[in-house]
Amino acid sequence: MKLKVCGMKYKDNIIEVAKLQPDYLGFIFYEKSSRFFEGIIPDVPKSIKKVGVFVNASIEYILEKIITHNLQLVQLHGNEAPEYCNKLRVRHSEFISESHHEILNQVQNNTEKKPIKPNTIEIIKVFSIKDDFDFSKLEPYEGVCDYFLFDTKGKLPGGNGLTFNWDVFNDYTSTKPFFLSGGIGLDEIENLKGFKNVVASKYCHTIDVNSKFEIEAGLKNIETLEEFKKQLAKMDKNEIKN
Repeated sequence: MKLKVCGMKYKDNIIEVAKLQPDYLGFIFYEKSSRFFEGIIPDVPKSIKKVGVFVNASIEYILEKIITHNLQLVQLHGNEAPEYCNKLRVRHSEFISESHHEILNQVQNNTEKKPIKPNTIEIIKVFSIKDDFDFSKLEPYEGVCDYFLFDTKGKLPGGNGLTFNWDVFNDYTSTKPFFLSGGIGLDEIENLKGFKNVVASKYCHTIDVNSKFEIEAGLKNIETLEEFKKQLAKMDKNEIKN
């Protein structure tokens, strides 16, 4: 399972977390969040993908943040409809196509004639769960997003520090990979081991962590994150052996 550390906020802390080599770092662009990110994301290894988290934002706002921070993924945490997701993808494709032509026109003496590949964007659509969930709600989104993310329903769009009942995945009907989120911390390691026995776990692409690893909102505890990452790696090794 891959690891996403979300709710990054402070420059030095971002650099320290990046040294742990998570697969994704999440940055929240939602002003009502205590983890709202402002400023410029410091340089992180290219192996770490940057995820922008948005809640019912305008497509123009999202495109601006993609450009400013060179985001590789967009996480939609609001009530975004399938049509919105599709429009975002189309608008971004149009933008990178235009930018691609501009770059090509500016290139001079390119003797190797290497093609310049514009950035693409992947879309994560979030669904909040409390005690149960109707997975048929996913069907309209199947063709317009790359991943689902399942979080705990709470007062805030995310970062509530609460887990939901993972037994709901016994009814998972999709084959699309998903991010598992919602109050996951070191205490959930044993539960994650049990979750590995659920058929739907083979579609669990990434474990998404946030508030359970914080000293304060947006400031991550490096030691506990490092231990969690080690435990995830140990789980994967044991699975391979078995």
